[in-house]
Amino acid sequence: MSHRESNGSTGMREAASNAPLDLTLLRTFLAVHRAGSFTAAARLLGLSQPTVTTQIRSLERQLGRELFGRLPRGVTPTPVADGLAARIASPLDALAAVADRGHLDETVPADPVHLAGPAELLCVRALPALAPMVEQGVRLRVTTGLTDELLEGLRQGHYDLVISTHRPRGRTLTAVPLMDEEFVLVASPLWAERIGRDGDWQDRVADEGPAALRGVPLVTYAEDLPIARRYWRHVFGTRLSAQAALTVPDLRGVLSAVAAGAGMSVLPRYLCQGELTAGVVVPLLAPEDPPINTGYLVQRPGATDNPHRTLVRDRLLREARGW
Repeated sequence: MSHRESNGSTGMREAASNAPLDLTLLRTFLAVHRAGSFTAAARLLGLSQPTVTTQIRSLERQLGRELFGRLPRGVTPTPVADGLAARIASPLDALAAVADRGHLDETVPADPVHLAGPAELLCVRALPALAPMVEQGVRLRVTTGLTDELLEGLRQGHYDLVISTHRPRGRTLTAVPLMDEEFVLVASPLWAERIGRDGDWQDRVADEGPAALRGVPLVTYAEDLPIARRYWRHVFGTRLSAQAALTVPDLRGVLSAVAAGAGMSVLPRYLCQGELTAGVVVPLLAPEDPPINTGYLVQRPGATDNPHRTLVRDRLLREARGW
């Protein structure tokens, strides 16, 4: 929210108060900061959008600082907002867990939380982040699958939360940005040396583009080459005309095959970072502007009163900052 009062930001600073900040305002602020829009935050909190706007303006007046700048869709936090969120997120999450939802080791356990998403992201990132919650009493039921099918299942009430590879359309679901995944063109060191000896394969691929990759088998997770096609279009500015030599409907299997020398592939960096660090696979190119895809955490507003769903959602949003 970028609003300009007649006396400007100086007037806001002069209006700052030394009074304690209202926890309700801080909770609303944190929801907006995490959701990226007033509308999405309002749905998460069960409030109206004007109420959220009023509360953020009240907090800005108390702080004497502007917290959000308006975008065509949503808002962007100012550095002041980022600093405030960093200070209050953990205390507010802890307070909410105790005050709003009680201790996790209650005599009567909450219902299981049904989480769905891509198998690779769930197994490599989400489940390790959620593992400590299982010991604390949170029960999880995890489903893997394709995004569109999982989102439809969410609309029908089959799931509580879905990690989606794209923002869902319509207003029946609330989507919060979770993480950005960078795509990397990789192959085994053996194939890299065939492309360019003495470690200069990246220079050759940068100079010659796809021509330098002619003859290298392509390993993907689907026949229509969705990730590879996007990489070719974004990085090389051309259409990918090759066919897959090997398809595996799991990116972990694609990585395993590439590491074993089956050919090249385009993979999310989070999935192959360990192999890149160990030299098991190598990047064939290091573009200045690699393709990026944003993943979203999606839920149906007000779909359930299960307190553990909120705990799982908040932990995923918090842990994903380091993904």
